[in-house]
Amino acid sequence: MKSTGSYGLVEAWETALRTEGWEGEKRTAIFDPGGATLRTFIQIEEESRDFERELFRAFRRGEVIAIQAGNHVAWPALLLACLRRGLVALPLERTMAERERDVALGICRAAAIVEAAGFMGNAGERIALRALTHRPIEWGPNQPSLLKLTSGTTAAPRAIRFRSEQLLADCTQICETMGITARDLNFAVIPLSHSYGFSNLITPLLARGVPMVLSRDRMPRAVLDDLARSNATVFPGMPIFYQAFCEMEVVPELPGLRLCLSAGAPLPLEVARKFRQKFQQPIHSFYGSSECGGICYDRDALSIEPGFVGQPMCGVDLEPLEPDAPATRTRVRSAAAGDGYFPDPDEEKLGHGQFTPDDLLSAGADGWRIVGRISDVINVAGKKVNPVEVEAELLRFAGVRAAVAFGRESILRNEEVAACVVADERVRESDLLEHCRAQLSGWQVPKRIFFVAEIPVNERGKVNRRELAARFAP
Repeated sequence: MKSTGSYGLVEAWETALRTEGWEGEKRTAIFDPGGATLRTFIQIEEESRDFERELFRAFRRGEVIAIQAGNHVAWPALLLACLRRGLVALPLERTMAERERDVALGICRAAAIVEAAGFMGNAGERIALRALTHRPIEWGPNQPSLLKLTSGTTAAPRAIRFRSEQLLADCTQICETMGITARDLNFAVIPLSHSYGFSNLITPLLARGVPMVLSRDRMPRAVLDDLARSNATVFPGMPIFYQAFCEMEVVPELPGLRLCLSAGAPLPLEVARKFRQKFQQPIHSFYGSSECGGICYDRDALSIEPGFVGQPMCGVDLEPLEPDAPATRTRVRSAAAGDGYFPDPDEEKLGHGQFTPDDLLSAGADGWRIVGRISDVINVAGKKVNPVEVEAELLRFAGVRAAVAFGRESILRNEEVAACVVADERVRESDLLEHCRAQLSGWQVPKRIFFVAEIPVNERGKVNRRELAARFAP
């Protein structure tokens, strides 16, 4: 069943196949890190047709198909097959706990889940489909092509509705803003199921013919070695990778690399500077959201201040909700913004081509800077503490390499400030507290500072302050 209506990913894919002549050239679409061909473009096309006939033939238009296959080589073909059949794809991260996954499947009323199960020799893991009990969904006139799962500001998951045209718009904005073309070679180690990996790796391959190297080894040393031997030109990475690369004593040359991206979490200035010095490559900060795709991009990789994310992406407008405030929420207007949340829409926040994130941004002459989130603000006896300000002060202390501040429950003060730091052995908690007392207001000073070997992050490279508050509860 060919997709109908507005121009979307399937139409872009089919147009590119015809105009670029990929069928005749047998051009490689997906490489392994050693340079071997895993899929040509025409093999992706053939595989998608097979999935249409064999895997998805029993499902009706509008039914939800969850895809939990990790960074599997079949990902592009699975998506194409869903789009052509009029099915709604639901990407799920492979590391999700079983209970969390089952909740998501129930909320999205998935008709089936596609998983990687068992091995097929050199072909890798085989793809298997498991049918689920579900209730059909009446989508109305704007049936989605994809649901992106997000927890938002609470622990309860919900999904974001996207039509194929919106996914294509995000791809267009990313490629045109960053100058990514079919002559590039993306290095794929971030999860394909996450919004960052989906928009920077899957859709550029399908809509613009940008090939990728598929890596499933997330150990930083293996990632760096594979990045070097694959001769990839674009690396969509996260701060956790760049920090690990900077701490390695012996590193390979990266002769093919021309563009390093960092997203998912703020890029520490010190990491950006060390990486530039060590590898002679700048890191470009990329700020986006699951709800609307790319928002801002640091085109010149200025690394001028913490949280700096540059100017809006091509085709994106930002409207400050409080123009005169030093930090404000902004309304993002973009053709890539989703149609709304599912199952409970929130039209004031998302829909009709706009999205309002919970991030607090500050505007400057060179671009925008992220200074925190509404949900991260710590309420200390009625006074609001932005954890980013506390972290910045901790990082100014000699010997502190990483820091994260968070709020803990307090009977007398509602919340109290606490922090985790990664620091040299000679750094003591009493010295850090004294430093903070000299530089911060009294209510901003942490009550406790905990020393950790590393700041815990999820596979997206993000810190969960709620989890830290529970782990280090009074």
